[in-house]
Amino acid sequence: MVNDIKNTANDKKNPKLTLLPLIALIFYDVSGGPFGIEDSVKAGGGPLLPLLGFLIFPLLWSMPEALITAELATSFPQNGGYVIWISSAFGPFWGFQEGFWKWFSGVMDNALYPVLFLDYLKHSLPIFSHLIARIPALLGITVSLTYLNYRGLHIVGFSTVLLASFSLLPFLVMGILSIPRIRPRKWFVVDFKKVEWRGFFNNMFWNLNYWDKASTVAGEVEDPSRTFPKALLGAVVLVVMSYIIPLLAGTGALNSNPSEWSDGYFAEAGMLIGGLWLKWWIQAAAAMSNMGLFEAEMSSDAFQLLGMSEIGMLPSIFASRSKYGTPTISILCSATGVIFLSWMTFQEILEFLNFLYSVGMLLEFAAFINLRIKKPDLHRPYKVPLQTVGATLLCLPPSLLLLFVMYLASLKTFIVSGSVIILGLFLYPAVMYAKEKKWCHFNTREQLGLSNDLEDRSSPTELDQVVADDASLSLLGHSKTVQDSKTLSQEISTVD
Repeated sequence: MVNDIKNTANDKKNPKLTLLPLIALIFYDVSGGPFGIEDSVKAGGGPLLPLLGFLIFPLLWSMPEALITAELATSFPQNGGYVIWISSAFGPFWGFQEGFWKWFSGVMDNALYPVLFLDYLKHSLPIFSHLIARIPALLGITVSLTYLNYRGLHIVGFSTVLLASFSLLPFLVMGILSIPRIRPRKWFVVDFKKVEWRGFFNNMFWNLNYWDKASTVAGEVEDPSRTFPKALLGAVVLVVMSYIIPLLAGTGALNSNPSEWSDGYFAEAGMLIGGLWLKWWIQAAAAMSNMGLFEAEMSSDAFQLLGMSEIGMLPSIFASRSKYGTPTISILCSATGVIFLSWMTFQEILEFLNFLYSVGMLLEFAAFINLRIKKPDLHRPYKVPLQTVGATLLCLPPSLLLLFVMYLASLKTFIVSGSVIILGLFLYPAVMYAKEKKWCHFNTREQLGLSNDLEDRSSPTELDQVVADDASLSLLGHSKTVQDSKTLSQEISTVD
């Protein structure tokens, strides 16, 4: 009773994420708009392959990952997301590895955005091309956006809704203005001699991954059983449309050579289609989009560390919250990583994070299948409407894509990513040794009051049934009877 009153008070003080902010957060975890997809036209030898790619890849990759995320995030609605999924399927050792790989790749990804922010800004303010102005600006942007994360996740969610609206509107305008000039035959141009497959697939993959990232804030979502499936479906549609519409407009209305399509070219396309005012709008939208990307990634990374701390994988200091309900130390840790990694080039970061992300996703697919086989009675408010064989086949195309992306990696990527993986293998026993020797304090489920909360989910109530039916209609419509399940505390008990 006391815990219920305390939780209600906390919810009022720190509002939960609702549907629209969660859609915006997932949108920025995955995409942020068409900024960066220009290279796919150049690497694809023309517009045909990118247009086909952004229609086919979501079916082979985005939808399977979104469906699996919907099932597992609603089954384990706690902060930590995929760390808890992997721990339940394969034990805490592999859960820790998944958390380390995903956190490291997330921090690398976030190091891109302050740099890209200034890259767009320097076209209008050349002073940011010089280190004397660039370095303080990078630090200032990182600190400012980190502070926004510190102030509360609901503020991040609200700000990403505004940023997404501002970032996408100029492309809708560009699409409308381009209609009289569009010649559909231009969309079918491709020169296979100029196709650079490695760059093309890395660009496609990077622009359509991280659907699972929002699961790390599942504990901060209002009614996750209903909200997550709907938000994932809405985000899939929004991401695909944000890529297809600008590509159709830019490639169909202009006579530009594919070699001209590189980062920032949409601003030039906007000027050619609508005028200088549209170019400036797109540049401003690109800068704002990078802010949204930073906010979403920082939130996911920080709450992942918080979730790992809550289940005893990291010292309890990572679970400490500010008066705004945000994990202060986890945010600072992620921000420090961003600052130290910002010296790397865009292409290096892209390959490194894609490789680490691929390894982690293969483990997530394996956990999804493992939990279907070994724990069929696990309470699943939303369940992908496929039996075990179908669920396995669902994972096959994206798994092959992951292996192909890893195969295309450079030797440097293999060495750096391999070093990170090896570091994780040694880091886990070191952390557990510190826990055993009591060198620092670690949380337990009892201290956090998680046991009762998790046990309450073991026997679905009538409300759970309504939630399950509603959620199952959200993605690939499916209704089912929710079975009695084992307590979720048993699913992660091995972590302690």
